[in-house]
Amino acid sequence: MNLIVDVGNTFVKFAVFSSGKLKERIVGEVNDFNVMSKDVLDAYPKINKAIVSSVGKLKKSHIDSLRDEIPVLELSHELKLPFKNLYSTPTTLGVDRIALVSASVEQFPDNNVLIIDAGTCITYDFINTNNEYLGGAISPGIRLRYRTLNNLTANLPLLDTQLPKDILGDSTQNSIHSGVVFGVLKEIDGVIDEYVKKYLDLTVILTGGDTKFLSNQLKNSIFANSNFLLEGLNFILEYNSQ
Repeated sequence: MNLIVDVGNTFVKFAVFSSGKLKERIVGEVNDFNVMSKDVLDAYPKINKAIVSSVGKLKKSHIDSLRDEIPVLELSHELKLPFKNLYSTPTTLGVDRIALVSASVEQFPDNNVLIIDAGTCITYDFINTNNEYLGGAISPGIRLRYRTLNNLTANLPLLDTQLPKDILGDSTQNSIHSGVVFGVLKEIDGVIDEYVKKYLDLTVILTGGDTKFLSNQLKNSIFANSNFLLEGLNFILEYNSQ
């Protein structure tokens, strides 16, 4: 039984996998790391190994406390990975993107795959049929766009995410919703269209916190899976345990 830990800038996800299947996922704040890890280990005493992926500021003491209980693997570019990394700066490839690409290798082997992770940032990652990771793109996510409009202007309000009724905004608030949401949707569909021009047999995965909000609005055919990153981390853990 495996413990998967995905640490972001504010939140941490603990996931329990058994025989490759997700049994439970718990989300909390990074500051509660030690309490959450103890609760999970108490609830699942058969957990015998863990992997930690952190794009945020996780304290060494947090990992040490978990390592006192079970063997812990920390995800980095130095681990054995199930794909060939052709990124021109392979040491800078984010651990979240490594996990997503690894999930695509496990679930869609020998395919051209574009993975779109819609979270704080929107990341695009592409791996080809030769199991070669070629790169992708990074752009601001939905909430980041709302916050930026508010932070970098004098008068624009900070709004909650809302699906606009029309692309033509008839008020300042509706114009912001239109600009942000339709901007993201058109960007994603446009990126997919460009990849399809080069790779007709393209598989597209949408994951991340905004998966549910976006999935039904895109014109292109996609596979939506909000747990794709966690599944990739579990695969890497097993891949390095062989």
